[in-house]
Amino acid sequence: MTAHNHASAVSVPDHPTMLAALRLAARAPSVHNTQPWRWRFDGTRLHLYTDADRLLSSTDPLGRQLVISCGAMLHHVRTVFADRGWHTDTRRVPNPQRPDHLATIEFRPWPDPPAGVHTRVLAIDQRRTDRLPLAEPQGFSDILPRMRMLTAPHELALAVLDESARPRLAAASAQAGALRHHDLLYQTELEWWAGHPDRPEGVPPSTLVSDAEFARVGVGRVFPSVRHSMRRAQLEDHARLVVLSTDGDSVTRWLHTGEALSAVLLECTAAGLATCALTHITELPTGRKLLAGLIPNPATPQVVIRIGTAPDDGDMIPPTPRRPLTDIFTRVGSH
Repeated sequence: MTAHNHASAVSVPDHPTMLAALRLAARAPSVHNTQPWRWRFDGTRLHLYTDADRLLSSTDPLGRQLVISCGAMLHHVRTVFADRGWHTDTRRVPNPQRPDHLATIEFRPWPDPPAGVHTRVLAIDQRRTDRLPLAEPQGFSDILPRMRMLTAPHELALAVLDESARPRLAAASAQAGALRHHDLLYQTELEWWAGHPDRPEGVPPSTLVSDAEFARVGVGRVFPSVRHSMRRAQLEDHARLVVLSTDGDSVTRWLHTGEALSAVLLECTAAGLATCALTHITELPTGRKLLAGLIPNPATPQVVIRIGTAPDDGDMIPPTPRRPLTDIFTRVGSH
């Protein structure tokens, strides 16, 4: 049942629509593919909560990246429901006494959502995190105004770093990796979540890169290396580096960061571009300070995004696994 055909009969999506929307939206990106979200439908409203069991206590002790991940899922959810004819009136962080309760969604029919919504929904299943070298993004100047338009409602600044900043960012990325190298808790956490096949969460080996491949990218989190390979062997990384920044740090700002990140990733995917979102540089004060000095206006850097063109060479990035819907969604009451 959709709002198009049955708007007069119901005020919320029916159960099959709810399940289908959440199943697709669960393709949202998250730190280490932890998928740290829980949804609860009370018969009228859909509630988003964090899953505290998926907090990366060493990597992300404040839960910043966890909330950003949930923000990406929130934007995915709202985009999918819009495509199915439902407007989602969203109240963010509705109860300051419940920091795990990130959003409450109420529904009303929306028979004519913007045309770009459907394009971004189609991109959800196509989007991948591409850690391999990328060519310069084709049509970047055309898509940049659209990315800024999509992030503006979330009160984020989107800055494109100059090519001269790449060596400094690569050095900061390497420094972050070096500082973490001897952090036993961090390394244990990383090895738990990355490099294991046949799990419904985490970063599988098929989406990781070898040391030789990583060396040609330079800006990225150091994951457990996979066996030697030289995919895109002739390609040095020429991805553009984009920074999303806020005017401070708070749960609400982090949530908006995730929503804006989702919008940018889907818009890029729809335009045929490859992306890789990076939060490791902003985990540590030194990285944040460096990034803050590279963007034009005073702000708090939250996420770096590599945006480029993946060569059509058959080296397709496979999708990462997802948790069963029963693990992330609870329905109580009825309508």
